[in-house]
Amino acid sequence: MVFDPLSSQLSHLHREGEEREAQRRAAELQLSYINLSGTPINPEALKYISLAESQEAGTLPLEEKHTTLALGVLDPRQRATQTLLERLRQTGLSLELFIISPSSLAYGQGFYRFVSAPQEKITSELTVSSSLFQTLRKDIISFEALQKSFHSFDFQNQEISEFLSLVFANAVILRASDIHFEPEESLITLRFRIDGVLHPAATLSPSTYVEILSHIKLLSQMKLNVTREAQDGRFTLILPDVSFEVRSSVIPSGFGETMVLRLLDPHSLFISFEELGLREDDVSTLREELKRPNGMILVTGPTGSGKTTTLYAFLASIKSPELKMLTLENPIEYHLEGVQQTQVDPTEGYSFAEGLKAILRQDPDVILIGEIRDLQTADTALNASLTGHLVFSTLHTNDAAGALPRLIDLGVQPSLLAPALNLIVAQRLVRRLCENCKTPVSLTDAVRDQARDFIKALPKNVLRETFSTPVFYEARGCSACGELGYRGRIGLFEFLKLTPHFDKLLHSEGFSEPDILEAAREQGFVTMQEDGILKALHGQTSLSEVERATGPIDWKRSLKTKKA
Repeated sequence: MVFDPLSSQLSHLHREGEEREAQRRAAELQLSYINLSGTPINPEALKYISLAESQEAGTLPLEEKHTTLALGVLDPRQRATQTLLERLRQTGLSLELFIISPSSLAYGQGFYRFVSAPQEKITSELTVSSSLFQTLRKDIISFEALQKSFHSFDFQNQEISEFLSLVFANAVILRASDIHFEPEESLITLRFRIDGVLHPAATLSPSTYVEILSHIKLLSQMKLNVTREAQDGRFTLILPDVSFEVRSSVIPSGFGETMVLRLLDPHSLFISFEELGLREDDVSTLREELKRPNGMILVTGPTGSGKTTTLYAFLASIKSPELKMLTLENPIEYHLEGVQQTQVDPTEGYSFAEGLKAILRQDPDVILIGEIRDLQTADTALNASLTGHLVFSTLHTNDAAGALPRLIDLGVQPSLLAPALNLIVAQRLVRRLCENCKTPVSLTDAVRDQARDFIKALPKNVLRETFSTPVFYEARGCSACGELGYRGRIGLFEFLKLTPHFDKLLHSEGFSEPDILEAAREQGFVTMQEDGILKALHGQTSLSEVERATGPIDWKRSLKTKKA
């Protein structure tokens, strides 16, 4: 096709003329004018009239709120338009009219192609058939097989909904946590995040992606024609024997809209402390702290480090009909039976700080706060822990020792920390080696000696006899793990228990993170990297994974400050 600049200019002038005429008509009729090219259209509203009725009456539903329906109309004086408006009023609807141009009408009518049955309510569910899921579960034995399944899909003769079923079924089979659609200059890259690492799965044409994006927006109750603003939504993925909640995020980028879909696995709600990756000594410490009727337990780490899963495991372990448990989250990711969950809404002034004040009036025994990010929330949470509440929350710091300076930086009084804080937990996630194919690593004499010295220097609370001979493993790949060498993830943790000794330290002037770390070492503190080395010695993960999560292994630093 040859681009004709004159034709394009004339078309633009024609549309401008239409919009000016629509504005004139709106002023004449004393109605509001609207240009649909920059106005959100709610696809849920399209169910009120069919495409044929829209074309006959020059009318388009734009938005529904309660019993009010906003409509774009060419001219409400036309007989066909009046007949349609009267029919809608007879259903009990209040109508709000906006004058639109013919170009706007045609543009808006284009969204009907994404709604197969306008008279039926658009559902927020995507169902994968049992036959497709069972077939794929047999066939998708490697990531290469997954890529072939996408490459062989016939977009000419198959529906976009069938492709999405294929995407989600494959994602669940390979245990993907996120699905990424990433626009580039001439193609769209589809990637799966599996055990924390992204893997390319397919490339798509921009025209195909437009259909996929529109379908997901419909499922997620997003505005179809909003392309320059970030949008969030969610829908339900229904599979044989299980359902997943899918959280969708769409943002504008240089080559179109980038979309990420997060699969919220319901099985993660029932994970034990041991499955999280906690050592036996850490589990003992945690159970002791969870028996306390009051105090705060903080979980720190970056986004995606598993903090929410850990907090939910805490709640599940102490859940009882005798306890009133309330959460304040943003957003609510999983629904917990027996727990009252609330969600912050900053747009309505319902922040973590305001929400926490509100739920404290609900007579709770246990409180979970999604995140502490300001002084007001920190102060309220710490004081709640001092007045008979058990409080769980998260904080963004790199390690456990960094949580104390971070709270002081927020403005918290140091004298409040030691009495209120029971335990600080820092964590990262690493991939778990596939038990079916992991392979022992040949160690150099230097690494073997360093590992032996590391084992000898372990604190007394860690079982040394478990590691009499240092052996590490690496990933290989087999059909059981999809040729990836890893299957699932495990946490690396460090536990900082605040004893009375820390009260004295926090009242001293000029204390630093190294001072906190030195005090913790005297109590048998084990860092995340050291916990990772222990898990590598157990054959649960590889040293390369430990380094990926915590940085290069510094054997000397691990040995220098340990107290045997």
